[in-house]
Amino acid sequence: MTGPTVVIGAFKVAAYPEIGGHFWVYLQYALGLRQLGCDVYWLEAFRTRGRREEDAIALATFRARMERYGLGDKCIVYATHSGRPSSGEVPTRYLNMHRDDAEAVYQKADLLLNFHYSSSPALLKSFRRTALVDIDPGLFQFWMSRGQLQVPHHDLNFTIGENVGKPGSRIPDCGLTWIQTHPPVDLEHWAYRFDPSCEAFTTVSTWDSPDWVVDGGERYENTKRVAFLEFADLPRLTPQPLELALFMKNPRDMKEWKELEERGWGIHHTGEVAATPEQYQTYIQQSRGEFSCAKRSCMKFQNAWVSDRTLCYLASGKPVVVQDTGPSTFLPNGEGMFRFTTLEQAAKAFDVINSDYEHHCRAARRLAETHFDAKHVMAKILSSALNGEAASARDSIEPSSPAS
Repeated sequence: MTGPTVVIGAFKVAAYPEIGGHFWVYLQYALGLRQLGCDVYWLEAFRTRGRREEDAIALATFRARMERYGLGDKCIVYATHSGRPSSGEVPTRYLNMHRDDAEAVYQKADLLLNFHYSSSPALLKSFRRTALVDIDPGLFQFWMSRGQLQVPHHDLNFTIGENVGKPGSRIPDCGLTWIQTHPPVDLEHWAYRFDPSCEAFTTVSTWDSPDWVVDGGERYENTKRVAFLEFADLPRLTPQPLELALFMKNPRDMKEWKELEERGWGIHHTGEVAATPEQYQTYIQQSRGEFSCAKRSCMKFQNAWVSDRTLCYLASGKPVVVQDTGPSTFLPNGEGMFRFTTLEQAAKAFDVINSDYEHHCRAARRLAETHFDAKHVMAKILSSALNGEAASARDSIEPSSPAS
């Protein structure tokens, strides 16, 4: 018997085929839902770049990836030429199916699980039940509270931010009820990969972007570039090899690339190691662990954020050394995951991990199994969305079998 029909409203995946990791963000949700027996569809707006050949290549690449993961006939892509749809706008031009077929899916769907914050209200009304999923906690609520982002009404609002709207939190609730959930990772597709011969702690990131936070007279650059430069001298404090796979675009990026190499970092362009979902996965699973910094907004809002990428390292049995983004009731510090605030703390974490590497690899996998198993995370989301239960991902989750 087929379970509920769920449509996932993804954001900017098809238009950016060169960023393999972004595809996994939403695929984890789809895979978890399919494990529960759901009939899963993928819905996405494709904003044309105005260059026909580039658009065709991007769409062909996207369709091939959908096929590879069993979603070839479950994908709905519509064309848009605007950044923010008006309230009356509904898709009229579909790129891979007839409009009537797409709208029939909307009508039969039990739930739209939506990650596209600026979806047309008219499109949302096509679904019987809608749930927004906030994967930018703190920053998302800031945008809403300052009127910088107009978010249409959804029946429910989920967030991966552990501290959103809580007493004493720096993150406002914006007058909404937020259901806390954990980000998911599919443990079947991300298997345990113990290999003590792996050498470098790595991460995959966009180096620079036009990402600035503006709040009255306060204005700051909110990029990984700024975050990593603060810890640029880390290789001088540890013999542990460190490597960054970075998406870079402008001449300043290349200059800073060289400067990082001079300080002891290994640098790759993401196009070399993570241009496809499969390359991204291989790169992570051939790493010794992850070292990563967080954007300034995470520290400002103390959102207890953990990235979807970090979950892929954890599920693969790769210990992580990541910047502390605020108090958490469940994230550990010292076993499988190390949360640092200073250069010295990060350097010490590598020493601890390497002194008993297999132990920390197993601890990393257990953390993924206990808190981020896509099947369990999605079961809680479905329970809240379809049964009206205000279940929270803070509740204990029975772990899967420990990594062997």
